Amino acid sequence: MTAIGTPGPVSLDLAGRTALVTGAAGGIGRACALRLAAAGAVVRAVDRDAAGLDGLLDALPAGTPGGIEPHPLDLTDLAAAERAAAGSDVLVNNAGLQLVRPIEEFPPEAFHEVLTVMLEAPFRLLRGALPHMYARGWGRIVNISSVHGLRASPFKSAYVAAKHGLEGLSKTAALEGAPHGVTSNCVNPGYVRTPLVERQIADQAAAHGIPEDRVLADILLADSALKRLLEPEEVAEAVAYLCTPQASFVTGTSLALDGGWTAH
Repeated sequence: MTAIGTPGPVSLDLAGRTALVTGAAGGIGRACALRLAAAGAVVRAVDRDAAGLDGLLDALPAGTPGGIEPHPLDLTDLAAAERAAAGSDVLVNNAGLQLVRPIEEFPPEAFHEVLTVMLEAPFRLLRGALPHMYARGWGRIVNISSVHGLRASPFKSAYVAAKHGLEGLSKTAALEGAPHGVTSNCVNPGYVRTPLVERQIADQAAAHGIPEDRVLADILLADSALKRLLEPEEVAEAVAYLCTPQASFVTGTSLALDGGWTAH
């Protein structure tokens, strides 16, 4: 493991550590699970998509230092989520869902589900993980927030509310965890090339009354200085960095990977 202050590329050695990644069957979660396994962690890959978790196992290269343990779970089962997090050294709260509707048309049951999966479940996962982290004197919490944790957009009331709440939860965990060697940070991507974003295009087209082929340039990337989608692997590298010794003084912050969106 590279010592703090040592020149050269940042390295990550998670041998002997257990990492839990939610939403691990695809997109950002899949990339994070593979990256942390490559660093030597045993990764509990949590997702309600059991078939997607099987695909994740198939994608793990032979000879990877760590491993992946598929853990099919619906995060609306909050008690099960808390139990699943016990013994985790690294917790990556990534699972999310999206619905694009004006507030007056937003189904209350959908609002409740988004807040349950994206805010209450991370709280319960923290409850499950922190006792082990505190006992070992080391832990890394990385919350996959969003540029929407820092900025709002129309028609995304539940998602924006959940991400803003996750930002506050992350900061509170940072303050409480600091005496115990536990850091807590948010990573805030702009639009990432994931199925979640791809599914938004039709909804955005309907909400804004424009053709689908205009959604990417006119809506999704309108506020980004860099006119491209972020790749899941880029987000996973940011997550990995926050687990390195060089990042041990980084806590309670939000790392924007937004192509300049929040520079406005």
